[in-house]
Amino acid sequence: MKLARAIHFDESDQYVFANPARTGEWCISGGFEFSDWTEGDLVGKQRQAFANGWLGLETFGRVTFVAVTQIEPTELAELEVALAEHFVTTYGAPSIDAARPVAREELFHMADLCEDHDPNTLLTVARELTEAGVNEAFRLIEPDEAELEQFAIHGSLDE
Repeated sequence: MKLARAIHFDESDQYVFANPARTGEWCISGGFEFSDWTEGDLVGKQRQAFANGWLGLETFGRVTFVAVTQIEPTELAELEVALAEHFVTTYGAPSIDAARPVAREELFHMADLCEDHDPNTLLTVARELTEAGVNEAFRLIEPDEAELEQFAIHGSLDE
């Protein structure tokens, strides 16, 4: 199964998001956060988070780019619990058990989005507020379309 991790090419997310995600943390769209927002809520850094921020599942901060990668079943199970706990503490879900199916649905939505893409494919999200609610559009940048220096290098150059 595939999911996506936060990736940074520069420090811009540190300045444009009130709570930036950490490089490497697992991410989902997180559009649910904006389900009851109005145009009046779309100001400053909140507008940026709404417009194009993925939701990190450790910091619950936002990031502009995510990269597709494999996820282990045990990691996915841990993310489900963490997201369910977030729904309880932040959104008032009645219990972790009640929140788990919703958390699982959010994770599988992201997994579906990532499944047909090669590792290191970059994804962006663009949101707009419509009369029907939040509309999300996703864009991908295939690894062969990006410049080599855009990809994270794993390991040490000192080896």
